[in-house]
Amino acid sequence: MAARPPQQDSSSPDAVEFGIAALVGHLDHADLEYPATSDEIVRALGDPDIPYDGSGGSVALSEAMEALPKRTFESESELLDLLHPVFEEYRVSASGSILGRIRSMLPF
Repeated sequence: MAARPPQQDSSSPDAVEFGIAALVGHLDHADLEYPATSDEIVRALGDPDIPYDGSGGSVALSEAMEALPKRTFESESELLDLLHPVFEEYRVSASGSILGRIRSMLPF
């Protein structure tokens, strides 16, 4: 007797994108030309909150951009390369807090 194939479980959660991956989703839908300034990028994207971890922590794009050493970006790649450590710092800071530790223990 053969075993039944696994059933498609549609209740499983989709992958959660955060940090650079979440920002790329916004950039893919924006009408931007490079070089672009921080203000142009924030305005084109509508200053979305970008999740920086899988627990729901997020930061406004404008706030993350303020931490960058420059205000004009020659390409999307340059922007993402500079923002990566900013999102990583937010993630590390949040995971060290009591609230961050409690969130990491929860299954959702």
